[in-house]
Amino acid sequence: MLTEFGKIFVFILLAVFFVLIAFFLAKLIRPSRPTREKLETYECGENPEGSPWVRFNLRFYVVALIFIIFDVEVVLLFPWALSYQDYGIYGFLVGIIFLLVLGLGMAYEWRKGDLEWARPKQIPPKLKKIKEELTEAVME
Repeated sequence: MLTEFGKIFVFILLAVFFVLIAFFLAKLIRPSRPTREKLETYECGENPEGSPWVRFNLRFYVVALIFIIFDVEVVLLFPWALSYQDYGIYGFLVGIIFLLVLGLGMAYEWRKGDLEWARPKQIPPKLKKIKEELTEAVME
């Protein structure tokens, strides 16, 4: 007789076996007629230009993550808005605290500059100016 862990192990083995069998059968059944056009990089119906190994700006990912975070939090506000009266002052205060934390997160992202699409270019310090400042400091 199998223990509970033994049943889980058998279930995992069956799942892995099923996936391997499905992949093997798919490889046997599918047609394999590669052409030059099929092997090209797909760009939403457009003809690809240049190398597919282009470095994307990290801003795309940061903006997407910020959107997902705040979008999920706003979705959580809808049920709260519908049912906070059922919980009285406690439900109202919990929602207000949630909104304050959400506002603090938004203020932090805004202050950090992650909501700006094009950040202002930082001007690196000039070596000549630093050299002058150092020589003045040494002379004193």
